[in-house]
Amino acid sequence: MALRLTQRLLQTQTPFLTRGYPMLVTKEKSEDVAHTKSSLQKKVTRTDIPSAQYGGRHAVTMLPGGGIGPELMTYVREIFSYCGAPIDFEVIDIDPSTEGNDDLDYAIMSIKRNGVALKGNIETKSQELSDISRNVAIRNELDLYVNVVHCKSYPGIPARHQDIDVVLIRQNTDGEYAMLEHESVPGIVESMKVVTVENAERVARYAFEYARQNNRKKVTTIHKANIMKLSDGLFLECANRVHKDYPELEHDNMIIDNTCMQAVSKPHQFDVMNMTNLYGTIVSNVLCGLMGGAGLISGRNYGDHYAVFEPGTRNTGTAIAGKNIANPVAMINASIDMLNHLGHKEHANVIYEATYQTICNDAIRTPDLGGNHSSTDVVENILKILSAKRVNW
Repeated sequence: MALRLTQRLLQTQTPFLTRGYPMLVTKEKSEDVAHTKSSLQKKVTRTDIPSAQYGGRHAVTMLPGGGIGPELMTYVREIFSYCGAPIDFEVIDIDPSTEGNDDLDYAIMSIKRNGVALKGNIETKSQELSDISRNVAIRNELDLYVNVVHCKSYPGIPARHQDIDVVLIRQNTDGEYAMLEHESVPGIVESMKVVTVENAERVARYAFEYARQNNRKKVTTIHKANIMKLSDGLFLECANRVHKDYPELEHDNMIIDNTCMQAVSKPHQFDVMNMTNLYGTIVSNVLCGLMGGAGLISGRNYGDHYAVFEPGTRNTGTAIAGKNIANPVAMINASIDMLNHLGHKEHANVIYEATYQTICNDAIRTPDLGGNHSSTDVVENILKILSAKRVNW
């Protein structure tokens, strides 16, 4: 009788287990397939919107990071709460002084669970070789292979140039940020720069596809192939090859040092820029500096399965933390990008309009933009504008 009872329990449990896990198994298999496909099989790159949870709301991982990150995240939560944005944040603080990676592992697990994250810059104070950069580790572990920074001028903001409208497409996981360094003999350190055909073609295709879908005219590939003939030469070769699939678009290339000079003197010649990891860091900071500083522009990181949103220049801002003078606009813009990604267009639009009116029309600006207002002054004015708006969702 006990044997028959055991058999019946096994028979009743098996269907339950079969029903409970196929979604997880399918996702794991699809991820394995996605990572083994060549970039040519991924001609149209897309980032799936995570399924809505809890009555149309989305769970989003929030990583405040260090420096001004925690205070900026507080402003974002306040604005979202005020306008009723259907987002539930899972806040995870990563201690920059710790030498282990437990906090990092938990943060990555949370992003994999939620599919989307909003993050500040995460410091890595430990100098131990085993303790890798948390920011780079997140991008590598989630295969966030492309970073998109739309550098568009705000009218009325004091800047070196007006009417800039350039999109930077940055390779996120290869290049000098591979974190492959070693001391071959005492006093001699070697650092490897990694460029792969798969990732070079993926980011090039993303750049050309972005240009096509957004009515852009030209893609410029940034490189140093005159010196790094194999690595940057391969990156440029991949871009030239992918361009053949987009004959309606113009494609040229420019050496990185000349790019910086041209960006400072004639930034309007650029439309969409395709570049490796380190060059993207340099050019994005140059362009953001020309437009008013680090406090305005947001950045988007995309992979085949996950998306992470953050300020465009990835600065920690430790020197101004806690002084109520940090510009909250870049982080607010990152949260707007996140809302658009999740399909909450109305909330994204009203927050964008309120932010735009605050800094452009009402001239409520922090000191980095030539103003004399505090961070809270900017946020309070945004909330005041939102109080007169109505959002349906």
